[in-house]
Formats: sequence, structure tokens, C-alpha cells
Amino acid sequence: MRYSVVVLAALWIAAAPALAGEVDPGVTAMLREWSLASPTPYRVVICHGFGCAFRTEIGLTRADHAQMAAIMTSGSASAQAERAAIGRTEAWFERRIAPLTGTTTRVARAGPLIGLAGNRGQFDCIDTTNNTNALLLILNELKLLRHHTIAAPVSRFLFTEGPHNTAMIKDHKTNELWTVDPWTHKGSEVPDIFPLAKWKGGE
Repeated sequence: MRYSVVVLAALWIAAAPALAGEVDPGVTAMLREWSLASPTPYRVVICHGFGCAFRTEIGLTRADHAQMAAIMTSGSASAQAERAAIGRTEAWFERRIAPLTGTTTRVARAGPLIGLAGNRGQFDCIDTTNNTNALLLILNELKLLRHHTIAAPVSRFLFTEGPHNTAMIKDHKTNELWTVDPWTHKGSEVPDIFPLAKWKGGE
């Protein structure tokens, strides 16, 4: 079974077309803002504990690449299917990193108002935005994004929660922007992937 998944991944990556200019400069600007090295398919730094207070470097293997490719294969038919696959990959990624970062029991909408600021086992929206951008950059480098490019992260202001940030993708046929927001869910759940206007409205 594992061999067949690895073979599938190799064929998928080889067949996927590379996209030029697929990463908005705002993505790398956010990495620089938080003094984070750009991720590679073999190494990623995960932020946790609110505002990247804690950083855990995690090595990724060819088996991880195969798993990502296997999930993303289900999104090859359309942009809608790819968004769903990105959501499933995000959920898998959180399960993959949680034992190493101590975030297995992280809660949805963690913030200082519920007494979790500085807790290394939790993510605020800065952590989830940086981590999601890192995952998207890895998927991009592995040529697993066919229907979307990586857009600059965005923020909204909620009076009940304070400023809130999220990663974004762009449908490269329609140019429609979609948010990828795991912060509103518990760890390992599929994130909210909404049109930007819906997310800005507070969904």
C-alpha cells in the first residue's frame, strides 16, 4: 500500500505543470516580518504559542510528500475540488505536526480573552496564517497546486476577537480570492475555505 502511494505521488508530481509567479510577494514578506525561513519540502518551521513565540523545526520525508500528493490528487479535476483537497491536506498536516509541537489538543479560536495567550500548545491566527502559508508553499514547490496560486495573507478586525489574519489562495482562472483559515476550528479539522468577501463579513 505504501509503495503504491509513493508511486502515485511520483507520477502526480512529474505530471503537474509548474506555474510561474505563483506566490504573491506578501507571503514572503510575512515570513520576513516574523523572521521565518522559507519552508522547503524537507524542512518547515511551525509557529505556536501565539505570535510565533515558540518555533519547532520539523523534517518532512518522501513519505510525507507522497501523502500530500495522494490527498491533492483528489482535487485535480477542478478548482472547487482542489480547494476541498487543500482543506484535507491542512487537516492531515496538523495531525502530522501535532505530536512534535504539542498542539494535539489545540482549541478553536484560541485567544487571550479565553486565557490561552502564551500557551505553547495553542495557535493564534498569526501562527495559523504562517503555518498555512508554509504548507501552501510546500505544496507549490512540489507542484501540487494546479488550479490556485498563493495570494497575500489578509486581515479583518473583529471587535469581539481583535484583529484576525488568514492565508489566502487565488483561483488562477477566475482570479477569485479564497481564505484558508484553520484558526476557527480545533486542531486536525478541515479549515474554513471561504470567498474573501464572506470571510471579511465575519464568517
